[in-house]
Amino acid sequence: MPNSELMPIGVFAQRSGLTSSALRFYADSGLLPPADVDPVTGYRYYAAAQLERATTLRQLREIAMPLAAVEAVLAAGADEAARLLDEHVAKIEGDAAVARRKAAVIKSALGGDVPGLLIATLKGPVLADAVEQVLTATAHEPGMAVLAGLHIEASDEAVALTATDRYRLSTRTLVPARPAEQTWAGTVDGDDLRAAVADIRRSALIRIEAVPHGIWLRMREREGRHCRTLPEEYPDLRLMLESLDEVTTRATVSKDLLLRVLEEHPDEHVVLHITDHSMNVRSPNDEHPGIPLSATVTGEVLQIRFEMTTLYPAVSTAIGPDVMLDLRGHDQPITIRSADRGDLTTLAMPIKFDHSA
Repeated sequence: MPNSELMPIGVFAQRSGLTSSALRFYADSGLLPPADVDPVTGYRYYAAAQLERATTLRQLREIAMPLAAVEAVLAAGADEAARLLDEHVAKIEGDAAVARRKAAVIKSALGGDVPGLLIATLKGPVLADAVEQVLTATAHEPGMAVLAGLHIEASDEAVALTATDRYRLSTRTLVPARPAEQTWAGTVDGDDLRAAVADIRRSALIRIEAVPHGIWLRMREREGRHCRTLPEEYPDLRLMLESLDEVTTRATVSKDLLLRVLEEHPDEHVVLHITDHSMNVRSPNDEHPGIPLSATVTGEVLQIRFEMTTLYPAVSTAIGPDVMLDLRGHDQPITIRSADRGDLTTLAMPIKFDHSA
């Protein structure tokens, strides 16, 4: 007779979330053998200590992990198990991306491969650089899928690429090699664009066509790439930019020097103290004057504090050797431009100013 502390298969199934038939299968495969089997009736019994393994097994199968990989995870230590899980998820994501591309090709063929609306024709390397730069301001947030996308606005004169995570904004404006057929605006899935960047960069010209639920990146030298569009409405960034206060302080500084100082900064927060001839970088609660950087400054003396995770990416995505910081006060967004071109590249929000900093 089985130990009274053991559970029959039906009870163990309820507690583990596995069906009785699944438990029999995993027992036969050696992944989860019962603690005891009645030699007369053949009934299977399980111990409470097996619940954790059973639950983990169920969870691994719920993410479509093959049995061989499940067995490896269950036998591995924590670090190795984490690595195996990451490999499995990466494979799923890769397979999904391949499936999306193939599905797009099939849909195009079923529709007779009718060309979409021409948005713009752009130089491949230029478009690839712009996409990589702007996508740094995207974010994957539950309930706000649109923040993971890149917003495109196209006209016959320019193509504007914009992304924001609500704390940073990055934007680039490109001049098309050939004009668009008409104006178009939409938000393209950022992950699809990331996957296409390598092909874009290796193509002399990219013809961007709008189709239902997506865009096609047509390349003469290789197979086109389809990128999904996101249905959610994108934030009205133009209205936000137009509502910004007047610039009170403008500082122009070497991008490389500023990035180097930020990389060596020991604190998660950073204070920029801008005087009439320099910019000092220091920690919020440090009485030390900080590291001075030579800067060309016009306007008011100002001290402003940022999250390092906000300021560093904003500076790093700017174009050119020097960056121009336009500041509006302690609690106002800062805009970062290319000093030699004047293009707005990034808008970053400071954290709430602490006058004791």
